[in-house]
Amino acid sequence: MNKALIFDCDGVLADTERDGHLVAFNQMWRENGVKWQWSLEQYAEKVKIGGGKERMFSLGQDDDFRAVYPVPESEEAWWNIVTGWHKRKSAIYKELITSGAIPGRPGIKRLAEAALANGWLLAVGSTSAIASVEAVLYQVMGVELANQFAGVFAGDMVKAKKPAPDVYNLAVAQLNLDPANCLVVEDSRNGLLAATAAGMTCIVTYNDLTKDEDFSEAAIVLSDFGEPGNESITIAQNLTQAKPGQYFSMDDLEQVLVH
Repeated sequence: MNKALIFDCDGVLADTERDGHLVAFNQMWRENGVKWQWSLEQYAEKVKIGGGKERMFSLGQDDDFRAVYPVPESEEAWWNIVTGWHKRKSAIYKELITSGAIPGRPGIKRLAEAALANGWLLAVGSTSAIASVEAVLYQVMGVELANQFAGVFAGDMVKAKKPAPDVYNLAVAQLNLDPANCLVVEDSRNGLLAATAAGMTCIVTYNDLTKDEDFSEAAIVLSDFGEPGNESITIAQNLTQAKPGQYFSMDDLEQVLVH
């Protein structure tokens, strides 16, 4: 049975929440004349809601937002507005990604290449829309490596988004995997809960938006995977036999899976 390394997208492949999605949401509202901007602190709370449309839909219950925008009483009408906004927001986001403005997180491509060379399957499991996920994947990994991913599983392919395990269960079904042989890389508690609910081992590489969340169920919690010659990584939690040094290696990956 194949071993699989499954990456979340936003916050794992690149710092796309802070530097991509947040920027795109705020630009979209400016374009639409909506006097609303999310601060980094506000968005850190919204990130706990899986899915961009769902995050915006929740603003219908926000008194501050309702003071600047006439939210319709009908949930269907409100959802239709949000869907329209999200379409434009996604287009802005893709422009940001393809411009190369958002680099991959340290070590992410190096580790993917090493896993592939050692016979592991590579996949992505995300709550974002498939077009957004593929844009990030191809930008961060490059076309040659991205084309060798066994599957890209996104939020618009499943009924329930993280922390539900649906996207990881879909990966198992589509790729004929054993969850015990799957290592997931996540950056948030919602993602961690989704991975563990699917019976998979989870590595967390936290970021500015998620660093204060509870990752107690994770096998190992890192600042990032690091690169040879760069500043050493920070290890916040380690329940495995892996002993990463300056950076996280292929040997460390194997040790985490057997923990």
